[in-house]
Amino acid sequence: MNGEDFDRWARSALASVEAALEAWVPLEAPAGLGLAMRYGVLDGGKRLRPLLALASSRAVAGDEPAALRAAVAVELIHAYSLVHDDMPCMDNDVLRRGKPTVHVQFGEAQAMLAGDAMQALAFEVLTPEQGMAPALQARLTGLLARAAGHAGMAGGQAIDLASIGHALDERALRDMHRRKTGALLQASVLMGAACGHADAVALQSLSEYGAAIGVAFQVVDDILDVTQASETLGKTAGKDQHHNKPTYVSVLGLAAARRQADELREQALSALARSGLGAAATWLAVLADKVVEREN
Repeated sequence: MNGEDFDRWARSALASVEAALEAWVPLEAPAGLGLAMRYGVLDGGKRLRPLLALASSRAVAGDEPAALRAAVAVELIHAYSLVHDDMPCMDNDVLRRGKPTVHVQFGEAQAMLAGDAMQALAFEVLTPEQGMAPALQARLTGLLARAAGHAGMAGGQAIDLASIGHALDERALRDMHRRKTGALLQASVLMGAACGHADAVALQSLSEYGAAIGVAFQVVDDILDVTQASETLGKTAGKDQHHNKPTYVSVLGLAAARRQADELREQALSALARSGLGAAATWLAVLADKVVEREN
Protein backbone atom coordinates (compact mmCIF):
# COMPACT_ATOMS: atom_id res chain seq x y z
CA MET A 1 0.00 0.00 0.00
CA ASN A 2 1.31 3.45 -0.93
CA GLY A 3 0.45 7.10 -0.59
CA GLU A 4 -1.95 6.98 -3.51
CA ASP A 5 -3.88 4.17 -1.82
CA PHE A 6 -4.21 6.24 1.34
CA ASP A 7 -5.27 9.35 -0.57
CA ARG A 8 -7.92 7.34 -2.40
CA TRP A 9 -9.24 5.91 0.86
CA ALA A 10 -9.14 9.30 2.59
CA ARG A 11 -11.05 11.02 -0.23
CA SER A 12 -13.74 8.37 -0.07
CA ALA A 13 -13.92 8.50 3.73
CA LEU A 14 -14.12 12.29 3.80
CA ALA A 15 -16.79 12.32 1.10
CA SER A 16 -18.89 10.03 3.30
CA VAL A 17 -18.36 12.27 6.32
CA GLU A 18 -19.25 15.44 4.40
CA ALA A 19 -22.38 13.84 2.95
CA ALA A 20 -23.48 12.70 6.41
CA LEU A 21 -22.85 16.13 7.93
CA GLU A 22 -24.75 17.74 5.06
CA ALA A 23 -27.68 15.40 5.68
CA TRP A 24 -27.71 15.43 9.49
CA VAL A 25 -26.96 19.06 10.38
CA PRO A 26 -30.37 20.64 9.90
CA LEU A 27 -30.92 23.73 7.81
CA GLU A 28 -34.47 24.04 9.10
CA ALA A 29 -33.57 24.64 12.76
CA PRO A 30 -35.56 27.62 14.15
CA ALA A 31 -34.71 31.29 13.76
CA GLY A 32 -31.66 30.77 11.54
CA LEU A 33 -29.96 28.44 14.02
CA GLY A 34 -29.41 25.83 11.32
CA LEU A 35 -27.51 28.33 9.20
CA ALA A 36 -25.11 29.05 12.06
CA MET A 37 -24.66 25.34 12.82
CA ARG A 38 -23.92 24.48 9.21
CA TYR A 39 -21.56 27.46 8.86
CA GLY A 40 -19.62 26.21 11.86
CA VAL A 41 -19.14 22.62 10.73
CA LEU A 42 -19.52 22.29 6.95
CA ASP A 43 -16.97 22.99 4.22
CA GLY A 44 -13.83 23.30 6.27
CA GLY A 45 -11.31 21.71 8.58
CA LYS A 46 -8.86 18.86 8.33
CA ARG A 47 -11.41 16.29 9.55
CA LEU A 48 -8.60 14.48 11.36
CA ARG A 49 -10.88 13.14 14.06
CA PRO A 50 -13.30 11.49 11.63
CA LEU A 51 -10.37 10.01 9.70
CA LEU A 52 -8.92 8.56 12.90
CA ALA A 53 -12.27 7.03 13.81
CA LEU A 54 -12.75 5.51 10.36
CA ALA A 55 -9.14 4.27 10.09
CA SER A 56 -9.37 2.68 13.54
CA SER A 57 -12.64 0.97 12.64
CA ARG A 58 -11.10 -0.25 9.41
CA ALA A 59 -8.17 -1.72 11.34
CA VAL A 60 -10.53 -3.90 13.41
CA ALA A 61 -13.02 -4.76 10.65
CA GLY A 62 -15.61 -2.46 12.19
CA ASP A 63 -19.20 -1.85 11.20
CA GLU A 64 -19.02 0.93 8.61
CA PRO A 65 -22.38 2.66 9.29
CA ALA A 66 -21.63 2.73 13.04
CA ALA A 67 -18.12 4.06 12.41
CA LEU A 68 -19.51 6.82 10.19
CA ARG A 69 -21.84 7.89 12.97
CA ALA A 70 -18.89 7.89 15.38
CA ALA A 71 -16.86 9.98 12.93
CA VAL A 72 -19.63 12.53 12.47
CA ALA A 73 -20.36 12.75 16.20
CA VAL A 74 -16.76 13.45 17.14
CA GLU A 75 -16.50 16.12 14.43
CA LEU A 76 -19.65 17.80 15.73
CA ILE A 77 -18.14 17.95 19.21
CA HIS A 78 -14.91 19.35 17.79
CA ALA A 79 -16.77 21.95 15.73
CA TYR A 80 -18.90 23.05 18.68
CA SER A 81 -15.78 23.47 20.81
CA LEU A 82 -14.20 25.72 18.17
CA VAL A 83 -17.32 27.88 17.96
CA HIS A 84 -17.27 28.42 21.72
CA ASP A 85 -13.47 28.76 21.99
CA ASP A 86 -13.49 31.58 19.44
CA MET A 87 -16.00 33.69 21.33
CA PRO A 88 -14.96 36.93 23.09
CA CYS A 89 -15.31 35.39 26.55
CA MET A 90 -12.80 32.67 25.60
CA ASP A 91 -10.08 33.17 22.97
CA ASN A 92 -11.78 36.11 21.21
CA ASP A 93 -10.78 35.12 17.70
CA VAL A 94 -12.23 36.42 14.44
CA LEU A 95 -10.84 33.88 11.93
CA ARG A 96 -11.42 30.13 11.73
CA ARG A 97 -10.91 27.78 8.77
CA GLY A 98 -10.16 30.77 6.57
CA LYS A 99 -13.43 32.61 7.21
CA PRO A 100 -14.98 34.81 9.91
CA THR A 101 -15.77 32.94 13.10
CA VAL A 102 -19.38 32.04 13.86
CA HIS A 103 -19.92 34.79 16.43
CA VAL A 104 -18.57 37.38 13.98
CA GLN A 105 -20.89 36.14 11.25
CA PHE A 106 -24.05 35.48 13.31
CA GLY A 107 -23.61 37.23 16.66
CA GLU A 108 -22.54 35.93 20.05
CA ALA A 109 -25.91 34.58 21.20
CA GLN A 110 -26.49 32.61 18.00
CA ALA A 111 -22.94 31.26 18.12
CA MET A 112 -23.45 30.05 21.68
CA LEU A 113 -26.69 28.32 20.70
CA ALA A 114 -25.16 26.83 17.56
CA GLY A 115 -22.41 25.25 19.65
CA ASP A 116 -24.94 23.95 22.17
CA ALA A 117 -27.05 22.45 19.39
CA MET A 118 -24.07 20.77 17.70
CA GLN A 119 -23.07 19.20 21.00
CA ALA A 120 -26.56 17.78 21.47
CA LEU A 121 -26.72 16.64 17.85
CA ALA A 122 -23.52 14.61 18.30
CA PHE A 123 -25.24 12.38 20.85
CA GLU A 124 -28.40 12.21 18.76
CA VAL A 125 -26.28 10.89 15.89
CA LEU A 126 -24.88 8.17 18.17
CA THR A 127 -28.31 6.97 19.31
CA PRO A 128 -30.40 6.13 16.23
CA GLU A 129 -33.69 4.35 16.78
CA GLN A 130 -32.63 1.53 14.47
CA GLY A 131 -29.48 0.02 13.04
CA MET A 132 -27.12 0.13 16.02
CA ALA A 133 -27.05 -2.17 19.03
CA PRO A 134 -27.90 -0.41 22.30
CA ALA A 135 -24.65 -1.64 23.86
CA LEU A 136 -22.62 0.00 21.10
CA GLN A 137 -24.64 3.20 21.40
CA ALA A 138 -23.86 3.28 25.11
CA ARG A 139 -20.16 2.56 24.57
CA LEU A 140 -19.74 5.29 21.95
CA THR A 141 -21.75 7.80 23.95
CA GLY A 142 -19.68 7.16 27.06
CA LEU A 143 -16.38 7.50 25.23
CA LEU A 144 -17.39 10.78 23.62
CA ALA A 145 -18.97 12.27 26.75
CA ARG A 146 -15.90 11.56 28.88
CA ALA A 147 -13.56 13.00 26.25
CA ALA A 148 -15.63 16.18 25.89
CA GLY A 149 -16.42 16.84 29.54
CA HIS A 150 -14.74 18.02 32.72
CA ALA A 151 -12.07 15.30 32.66
CA GLY A 152 -11.27 15.95 29.01
CA MET A 153 -11.75 18.83 26.59
CA ALA A 154 -13.78 21.20 28.78
CA GLY A 155 -11.49 20.65 31.74
CA GLY A 156 -8.42 21.26 29.60
CA GLN A 157 -9.92 24.48 28.27
CA ALA A 158 -10.59 25.62 31.84
CA ILE A 159 -6.94 25.00 32.73
CA ASP A 160 -5.87 26.85 29.58
CA LEU A 161 -7.87 29.94 30.48
CA ALA A 162 -6.67 29.84 34.09
CA SER A 163 -3.04 29.59 32.91
CA ILE A 164 -2.92 32.84 30.95
CA GLY A 165 0.03 34.84 32.19
CA HIS A 166 1.29 31.99 34.40
CA ALA A 167 4.30 29.76 33.86
CA LEU A 168 3.67 26.03 33.48
CA ASP A 169 6.29 23.32 33.52
CA GLU A 170 6.28 20.64 30.82
CA ARG A 171 4.35 18.16 32.96
CA ALA A 172 1.53 20.61 33.68
CA LEU A 173 1.45 21.73 30.05
CA ARG A 174 1.15 18.14 28.84
CA ASP A 175 -1.64 17.42 31.30
CA MET A 176 -3.56 20.45 30.05
CA HIS A 177 -3.25 19.48 26.41
CA ARG A 178 -3.85 15.79 27.11
CA ARG A 179 -7.27 16.97 28.22
CA LYS A 180 -7.96 19.95 25.96
CA THR A 181 -6.84 18.47 22.65
CA GLY A 182 -5.66 14.93 23.21
CA ALA A 183 -8.76 13.45 24.84
CA LEU A 184 -10.99 13.96 21.80
CA LEU A 185 -8.35 12.66 19.39
CA GLN A 186 -7.81 9.58 21.54
CA ALA A 187 -11.56 9.09 21.78
CA SER A 188 -11.80 9.19 17.99
CA VAL A 189 -9.48 6.18 17.80
CA LEU A 190 -11.27 4.31 20.58
CA MET A 191 -14.71 5.01 19.13
CA GLY A 192 -13.63 3.58 15.81
CA ALA A 193 -12.22 0.53 17.55
CA ALA A 194 -15.48 0.06 19.48
CA CYS A 195 -17.27 -0.44 16.16
CA GLY A 196 -15.29 -3.62 15.43
CA HIS A 197 -13.55 -6.53 17.07
CA ALA A 198 -10.32 -5.91 18.96
CA ASP A 199 -8.74 -7.89 21.76
CA ALA A 200 -7.37 -6.34 24.93
CA VAL A 201 -3.85 -5.98 23.50
CA ALA A 202 -5.10 -4.18 20.40
CA LEU A 203 -7.35 -1.88 22.42
CA GLN A 204 -4.55 -0.92 24.79
CA SER A 205 -2.21 -0.27 21.87
CA LEU A 206 -4.81 1.84 20.08
CA SER A 207 -5.38 3.81 23.28
CA GLU A 208 -1.64 4.49 23.58
CA TYR A 209 -1.48 5.43 19.90
CA GLY A 210 -4.37 7.86 20.35
CA ALA A 211 -2.83 9.42 23.44
CA ALA A 212 0.49 10.04 21.66
CA ILE A 213 -1.19 11.45 18.56
CA GLY A 214 -3.36 13.69 20.70
CA VAL A 215 -0.41 15.41 22.34
CA ALA A 216 1.62 15.45 19.12
CA PHE A 217 -1.17 17.34 17.38
CA GLN A 218 -1.02 20.09 20.01
CA VAL A 219 2.78 20.29 19.94
CA VAL A 220 2.65 20.81 16.17
CA ASP A 221 -0.17 23.35 16.59
CA ASP A 222 2.04 25.35 18.94
CA ILE A 223 4.93 25.17 16.46
CA LEU A 224 2.76 26.29 13.55
CA ASP A 225 1.35 29.16 15.60
CA VAL A 226 4.80 30.80 15.57
CA THR A 227 6.11 29.62 12.19
CA GLN A 228 3.19 30.01 9.78
CA ALA A 229 1.09 32.92 8.55
CA SER A 230 -2.62 33.28 9.22
CA GLU A 231 -3.34 32.68 5.55
CA THR A 232 -1.71 29.26 5.73
CA LEU A 233 -3.25 28.30 9.05
CA GLY A 234 -6.75 29.51 8.27
CA LYS A 235 -6.82 31.05 11.76
CA THR A 236 -5.02 33.88 13.51
CA ALA A 237 -1.30 33.15 13.82
CA GLY A 238 0.62 34.14 16.92
CA LYS A 239 -2.47 34.46 19.10
CA ASP A 240 -1.08 32.26 21.90
CA GLN A 241 1.95 34.49 22.28
CA HIS A 242 -0.24 37.57 22.04
CA HIS A 243 -2.46 36.28 24.88
CA ASN A 244 0.60 35.20 26.91
CA LYS A 245 -0.49 31.56 26.97
CA PRO A 246 1.97 28.80 27.84
CA THR A 247 2.77 26.59 24.83
CA TYR A 248 5.26 23.87 23.98
CA VAL A 249 7.34 26.45 22.15
CA SER A 250 7.35 28.93 25.05
CA VAL A 251 8.15 26.18 27.58
CA LEU A 252 10.59 24.03 25.59
CA GLY A 253 11.80 26.24 22.75
CA LEU A 254 11.15 25.68 19.06
CA ALA A 255 13.84 23.06 18.39
CA ALA A 256 12.92 20.99 21.45
CA ALA A 257 9.23 21.22 20.59
CA ARG A 258 9.99 19.78 17.14
CA ARG A 259 11.93 16.93 18.75
CA GLN A 260 9.01 16.32 21.07
CA ALA A 261 6.63 15.99 18.13
CA ASP A 262 8.94 13.44 16.48
CA GLU A 263 9.25 11.47 19.71
CA LEU A 264 5.47 11.34 20.11
CA ARG A 265 5.12 10.10 16.55
CA GLU A 266 7.55 7.30 17.31
CA GLN A 267 5.57 6.43 20.42
CA ALA A 268 2.41 6.24 18.34
CA LEU A 269 4.02 4.03 15.71
CA SER A 270 5.52 1.78 18.37
CA ALA A 271 2.09 1.34 19.90
CA LEU A 272 0.68 0.29 16.54
CA ALA A 273 3.53 -2.19 16.12
CA ARG A 274 2.50 -3.82 19.41
CA SER A 275 -1.18 -3.96 18.49
CA GLY A 276 -1.07 -7.19 16.51
CA LEU A 277 -3.18 -5.53 13.81
CA GLY A 278 -0.40 -5.62 11.21
CA ALA A 279 -1.15 -4.09 7.83
CA ALA A 280 -4.73 -3.36 8.86
CA ALA A 281 -3.40 -0.43 10.92
CA THR A 282 -1.47 1.10 8.01
CA TRP A 283 -3.75 4.10 7.62
CA LEU A 284 -3.35 4.93 11.30
CA ALA A 285 0.41 4.97 10.80
CA VAL A 286 0.03 7.28 7.80
CA LEU A 287 -2.17 9.60 9.85
CA ALA A 288 0.51 9.78 12.55
CA ASP A 289 2.96 11.02 9.92
CA LYS A 290 0.46 13.54 8.61
CA VAL A 291 -0.20 14.93 12.08
CA VAL A 292 3.47 15.70 12.64
CA GLU A 293 4.33 16.78 9.09
CA ARG A 294 1.34 19.06 8.47
CA GLU A 295 1.74 22.75 7.66
CA ASN A 296 -1.64 24.02 8.84
